[in-house]
Amino acid sequence: MVDPLSNSRKGKIVAIRGTVIDARFDKTLPSIHSLLRTGKKQNIYVEVLAHLEIDLVRGVALTPTQGLSRGEAIFDTESSLRAPVGRSTLSRMFNVFGQPIDKLAPIEGVEWRSVYASPPTLACRPTKTEVFETGIKIIDVLLPLERGGKAGLFGGAGVGKTVLLTEMINNMVKRHHGVSIFCGIGERCREGEELYRDMKTAGVLENTVMVFGQMNELPGCRFRVGNVALTMAEYFRDDEKRDVLLLIDNIFRFIQAGSEVSGLMGNLPSRLGYQPTLVTELSQLEERIASTDSASITSIQAVYVPADDFTDPAAVHTFSHLSSSIVLSRKRASEGFFPAVDPLQSNSRMLAPEIVGERHYALAQRIREALSQYEELKDIIAMLGLEQLSPEDRKTVFRARRLERFFTQPFFSTEHFTGIKGKMVTLSDTLNGCERILGDEFKDLPESALYMIGTVDEIKRDNNNEKEGAHNKTGQAA
Repeated sequence: MVDPLSNSRKGKIVAIRGTVIDARFDKTLPSIHSLLRTGKKQNIYVEVLAHLEIDLVRGVALTPTQGLSRGEAIFDTESSLRAPVGRSTLSRMFNVFGQPIDKLAPIEGVEWRSVYASPPTLACRPTKTEVFETGIKIIDVLLPLERGGKAGLFGGAGVGKTVLLTEMINNMVKRHHGVSIFCGIGERCREGEELYRDMKTAGVLENTVMVFGQMNELPGCRFRVGNVALTMAEYFRDDEKRDVLLLIDNIFRFIQAGSEVSGLMGNLPSRLGYQPTLVTELSQLEERIASTDSASITSIQAVYVPADDFTDPAAVHTFSHLSSSIVLSRKRASEGFFPAVDPLQSNSRMLAPEIVGERHYALAQRIREALSQYEELKDIIAMLGLEQLSPEDRKTVFRARRLERFFTQPFFSTEHFTGIKGKMVTLSDTLNGCERILGDEFKDLPESALYMIGTVDEIKRDNNNEKEGAHNKTGQAA
């Protein structure tokens, strides 16, 4: 970046309206997205968003403007906002300017790239849709993720979003030997600190990059932090040829920041007060998340739905980009089913026979049918008892309850809390287990035998060990 103090492209501030700055340049007008610097210590950054006249630009400040006054000098850096890329960014936490905020040593050995880039062309994208295996049973069977696609994660506080994201980061490193990038848009500083500490404790931080635009920062800063994270992700995908898992929390806050910026710039709002450029801005971000012939960026995005109104423009346009929706249920979490994914509320466009195969699709439909029938029978069971059901309905209930327990899974990221060794299960092992449960192979075993295990082969071993233990005790007593 050009040192603004030695740059001849100098202008003067003519108006300040909160975080909106108007500046006049007599010689050369800065281009759109150019970064300007001003203030007594040159520590106030402004991004150019509009050309008002032949010598007048309007921009939005990315840092607080306290102490700034009309008539002050402002300098064109002749560069857009840039992000550091390179292997040395791993295990570090950055702000929107690419500056480390983890109180560790300054970042070295990195290349700085513009945060504005075009999506991969159609010519370099694969023509075949692939499933992205996570090693988490319930997701891989009922809600398969798309490699290079986007998945929405819905859930309130305390239902296990962070644990699920941490586990996916762990499995990405072990299964795909990839990199994870966490992008906090409008994130509370408390949540960011807790997530950093949890990832460090779980041992997944060394293959993770974290980027934050905190809730207290200006809308211009929160609006661009997603571009910074994507630029880092594109480096690992295109230069390192590694698969990337991009976690965004929260995509609605990106839209909200864009709405604030649009209002500051004086644009007329569209329906329900959103910016008229909502669709374009969201698409420019989402379309960069894609697969190429060499590697992919797969994204999981936390989605807030305003007032639970799924017809809200922000929700509608976000959903149009998602290939999977994962809903976490507080009820299931309270019952001890972890991960607390609600299989009936969640869905995936990838669950089609031409993508996952006939066997996987048919098995997923049978599982959903069993779980759905069990949900309908719960009221009857609560009022009249299980004995009042027909023999066929009782079989369905037993299968569904065993499936629910089989879909629980001990995580690597919670080993130090639970003392249970984490399990990563392949899709073929999970399908095999579900098939055997639906075939009533384990009807004589207690439901608890399927709780918090990996593959169904562990049931057999545990059951045999129990029998051997009981046999030894009987022999000793005799």
